[in-house]
Amino acid sequence: MSNITHTHADSLIAAARQQALKAGVTVAVAVVDAGGNLAAFSRMDGANLITIDTAVGKAFTAVSIGADTVNLTAAIQPGAPLFGTGLTQAGARSFVPYAGGVVVRDGDTLLGAIGVSGAPSSDVDHEIGTAAVAQAG
Repeated sequence: MSNITHTHADSLIAAARQQALKAGVTVAVAVVDAGGNLAAFSRMDGANLITIDTAVGKAFTAVSIGADTVNLTAAIQPGAPLFGTGLTQAGARSFVPYAGGVVVRDGDTLLGAIGVSGAPSSDVDHEIGTAAVAQAG
């Protein structure tokens, strides 16, 4: 199993913070390795405390399912199979099925994931995470 390096994790954090500043939002950003273990974390000044566990949980969820958490949006709507899951148990090993968890790959190899939380909508969290992965490689 390949894992994200510390240098790569730091570059993802920096890129996400830069993207959040461009968007005018304050967020927490977590990067986990391929095993879902926290590799790097940052909470911007002013980001709500709940964003800490939520960012880590989004990253863990993305690496656990091997896909961006935005893919779970339909499943968490009222009447759908995952409706009601998520933030009630947010934390390092929690399933947080809201947009903002983005996988990090090297070709077909899953290296880890980034989780972003704190923007007014989880779609903006996803945009920040996606842009950070594109920028940091």
